Amino acid sequence: MKHCSNRLHFLWVVLFFSMANPTLSPANFAANETITYKTVGDVELALHVFYPPGHQSSDSRPAIVFFFGGGWTGGSPTQFYPHCAYFASRGMVTMAAEYRTRNSHGTTPRESVKDGKSAIRWIRQHAARLGVDPGQVLAGGGSAGGHVAAAAATLQKITEPTDDLSISSVAAALVLFNPVFDNGPTGYGYDRVQAYWQDFSPMHNLHDQTPPTIVFLGTEDHLIPVATAQQYQRMMQELGRPCDLHLYEGQGHGFFNFGRGDSFPKTMLETDRFLVRLGYLEGEPTVENFEW
Repeated sequence: MKHCSNRLHFLWVVLFFSMANPTLSPANFAANETITYKTVGDVELALHVFYPPGHQSSDSRPAIVFFFGGGWTGGSPTQFYPHCAYFASRGMVTMAAEYRTRNSHGTTPRESVKDGKSAIRWIRQHAARLGVDPGQVLAGGGSAGGHVAAAAATLQKITEPTDDLSISSVAAALVLFNPVFDNGPTGYGYDRVQAYWQDFSPMHNLHDQTPPTIVFLGTEDHLIPVATAQQYQRMMQELGRPCDLHLYEGQGHGFFNFGRGDSFPKTMLETDRFLVRLGYLEGEPTVENFEW
């Protein structure tokens, strides 16, 4: 009976999200603070920061920074505002990062990765200001943003020379939504990164300190094949690194985004449970009680 009750409760949560106000969007959420973490020429890049209730700079909380998707071409940090708002309510300091893209800055995918690394290093360097434990800085993202998060944790040769390289860009854990893993000859984006793909592709740069990772992917994603995610998981396991893979039947690219039906609450619940299991959150997920 308990299993049946839990199942009915989850179905109610899904129904709630599916019937939510269709005009609600990530723009309905507001960051508590916007902080410049990097300046390149006349370009300033910011972190959009969400703090937990009652947060103080003297705290030492886990943090997570999210990187938006858009093929290293476009996109907006507001994509992950709903994720930030929820996990801030669960006690984490959360951030949505700006980074350079082709449309906004005329840059290549290399600069996107450099900015991702810079953001993680900046958070660790300024942990006392943010009320963050520098040893508990996580990263996440969707699509190309998932690549940026994974790349910051795996790539050795692509980095901003002005960064303080004594500070690690390897996140404590990764939360990846339909991420770009493979940039090899048969992978995504090869046409743009072929001159340096071996230094750019997370799948080809995994190591025995790659962070514990959770991956969400739709089975009908025409950009990221299921076989690629399964291979990534196998390679992680061969290195002795935890990697959870959650496949969503019939779902395409970007299925996880807020407002895209019942996949959003499902992925939020699984992410919450993953972070509880790793010790970054405590207690039961509160997705069903959160005011969206």
